[in-house]
Amino acid sequence: MTTVLQHPNPAGPPPALSPTAGPEAPPAAGPLRTFGVEEELLLVDAETLDPLAVSRLVVRRHAERVRGRAPAPRHQVTTELQQEQLEVAGPPVTRLADQITAIRRGRALADAAAREVGARVVALASPVSPALPHLVPEPRYRRIQERFGLIAAEQLTCGFHVHVGVAGPHEGVAVLDRIRLWLPVVLGLSANSPFWYGRETGFSSFRYQAWLRWPTAGPTERFGSAEEYERRCAALLRSGVPLDRGMLYFDARLSARFPTVEVRIADVCLDAEHAGVLAALVRALVETAARQWRAGLPAAPVGAAQLSAWTWQASMAGPDGPLVSPASQAPAPAGEVVAELLEHVRPALAASGEQQHVESVVASVLRDGSGARRQREARAARGEPRDVVHAAVAATHR
Repeated sequence: MTTVLQHPNPAGPPPALSPTAGPEAPPAAGPLRTFGVEEELLLVDAETLDPLAVSRLVVRRHAERVRGRAPAPRHQVTTELQQEQLEVAGPPVTRLADQITAIRRGRALADAAAREVGARVVALASPVSPALPHLVPEPRYRRIQERFGLIAAEQLTCGFHVHVGVAGPHEGVAVLDRIRLWLPVVLGLSANSPFWYGRETGFSSFRYQAWLRWPTAGPTERFGSAEEYERRCAALLRSGVPLDRGMLYFDARLSARFPTVEVRIADVCLDAEHAGVLAALVRALVETAARQWRAGLPAAPVGAAQLSAWTWQASMAGPDGPLVSPASQAPAPAGEVVAELLEHVRPALAASGEQQHVESVVASVLRDGSGARRQREARAARGEPRDVVHAAVAATHR
């Protein structure tokens, strides 16, 4: 992904959580940071709606469908760890409206190929019904299975990864050190995995709990410099526990492939617009952190153990219960903590012209719930996992 820096812009009007927010600030005169997303999506049988192990067939059909098409689609559809899931990577863009369009387009491309083999693509972050996942038979995944046993065998989770352009590793690490306080709030807003293989978990994002079983997953301490970031990554790899750099599963990290910060903490979201707005919030966090670094403001001295507790609470409650406020470091109603986040990134959102759109969608999530609440509501009537998946397929492609 190409790197484009956003110029500093004056602060706009204060934020509101109401959909009737005031007029948008004009877009910044300079270019915006690029941001792109990777969505992991479940594959289900079009009739039974149970997980279906057809990812390699879907990827092949997608390649056949787009071969020779001009212009070629800018999305990539690839396999993931299990054959019951796909990854769809969209192109880097600079505008929220383009990001939402890209997410919808990626889902449509993947679903069109899935339909040809009797499947559907659905934005669920964890399996709703009982299933036995099937590993994609590639050498790296086989090594992971041999090394990590049941952790890999049960790992059928779908995350949402946001890449935001940075000027280089020094700015990137400075950003990582300054956005970490807010990542639990991002997780809470994304929560879309209350079920795990047919069971109610009591969590809004059980995907995150399952993900934490990997030895390098979760929050990190402050790094302080690009050199220290590399030193710690090298130390982890030297331990022999992660098989390669791709298994450094931090909540946020420097991308090994692109000049980006990669924020990996979120669940895949049911709604494309919700997903796009979450990505815009992440970009605003990155821009705000970079401005703080350039202004000489230090990263807050909050340890990884504290952040683990904050993310646990966000994973449990989602946007329906209390979250931990980075300001007070104590629990507060989710609406108050999300308002703190919006206030924190207000200048960046105003500069990009996205403040009103972001606040409107965030207000709807706080009012109506994230995917977790909607999944529970779908199951409440008859207790049928199929009802959850049926409603989720409709929401995925709305």
